[in-house]
Amino acid sequence: MKCNFWLSDEQFSLIEPHLPYRAAGKRRKDDRRIISGIIHVLQSGCRWQDCPPEYGPSTTVYNRYNRWSQKGIWQYMFAELTAALSGTPEQISIDASHVKAHRCAGGGKGGLLLRPSVAQKEVATPRFMP
Repeated sequence: MKCNFWLSDEQFSLIEPHLPYRAAGKRRKDDRRIISGIIHVLQSGCRWQDCPPEYGPSTTVYNRYNRWSQKGIWQYMFAELTAALSGTPEQISIDASHVKAHRCAGGGKGGLLLRPSVAQKEVATPRFMP
C-alpha cells in the first residue's frame, strides 16, 4: 500500500520524550511503527483488523491505542505537544473527525425517550387512597 502514513524523524523526535517507559515484561514493538499505524487507522477510518501489516500486527496496534487511551497517555502527550508548540493554531490543530461513535449513540427514531425511574414512580404514586 503506497499511501501509508509514516512519522518523519522530526515528528517522532517531538513525540519520543513523552512516551511511557517500558514496563517489566515483554519488550515493546517499535513505537514509531505502531504509532504510525494508529494514526493511519484514525485518519483512514478503516477497521483495526484492516490495518496494513507494515505497521505490525493489527492486535498490537489496537492494544497499544486502547491501553494508552485508558491510561491517559494520549491526553498527556497532546497537552505536552500543544504546550511545546504553542505557536500558530495550524500547528496545534487536532482533527476530531477520528472520534467514532457506536451506531446506537445517536438514539433511536423519535429522539431521546425520557422515562422516569422506578424510584421516581414510587414517589409520585401514593400506596393507598385516603
